[in-house]
Amino acid sequence: MHSWLNEIFIGLSLTSILLMVALGLAIIYGTMGVINLAHGQFVMIGAYVAWFLQSQFGIGIIVGLPLIFIAGALLGLAVERTIIQRLYTRPLDTILATWGIGIVLEQLVRGLFGSDSRYVARPEFLDGNLILAGVHMSYYRLFIIGFALLTLAVTWFLLFRTEFGTKLRAVIQNKEISECYGVSANRVYAVTFAYGAGLAAIAGALITPMVSVTPTMGTGVVVDAFLVVIVGGVGSIVGTAAAALMIGEATAWLSYLLSETTARILILLGVIVLIRFRPQGLFPDKVRR
Repeated sequence: MHSWLNEIFIGLSLTSILLMVALGLAIIYGTMGVINLAHGQFVMIGAYVAWFLQSQFGIGIIVGLPLIFIAGALLGLAVERTIIQRLYTRPLDTILATWGIGIVLEQLVRGLFGSDSRYVARPEFLDGNLILAGVHMSYYRLFIIGFALLTLAVTWFLLFRTEFGTKLRAVIQNKEISECYGVSANRVYAVTFAYGAGLAAIAGALITPMVSVTPTMGTGVVVDAFLVVIVGGVGSIVGTAAAALMIGEATAWLSYLLSETTARILILLGVIVLIRFRPQGLFPDKVRR
């Protein structure tokens, strides 16, 4: 029983990380139709900003989160304004452009900081474990789970309870008519891309105490995030959360029963089968057009 409860907790921990990375990806693609292959590099940038703030200024991860979000959002805004906005009607070019942007960002970081692994210390007040029903639950992982839920709630509120969210949903349903009513689609796209990049940067910062910080760290994370978006349904916040939970728990249990490599293979095969029979995902966002 203790082993089962432990695997459930590990699955929730994986879910929280996937959710934070996939939320930005889902919002960007659901709103703009942009497959952002540089999303993993925004995760990496957030990790390096966290390391830089801690190593140079002694600013811990928790205190530095607002600065990390702003850094990721500003970088995303710059990328969207200079490159992405010119390619909205050319989806293939957008894929190639974001792939190239990812390579450029990775090489810039490698040139500035080298390829050596960097390490970020977790906050001291989150050291230790909570023992509940025989399960040792890291305080830091519990914090990440709670923060992921908070991020989900803030994103939902932003999309469904604010003026910007109303404009965003209007642009998704019909861009041309929305612009006739004075809604600037370009401005909505810019803010959306910046917000998604900021979420990715925060996710990258929060995982730094659990992984080493390297220029290539974002590649593996974003692959799993793409799987979450595909399974949940493009543009669906609820679907993204549900898919993150499904994939996170499945990864934990299959890794426990078989091996991590086998788990990843089985999950990928499952997603391929899903795409074959339900290409819109399990929880597609239904809107009137």
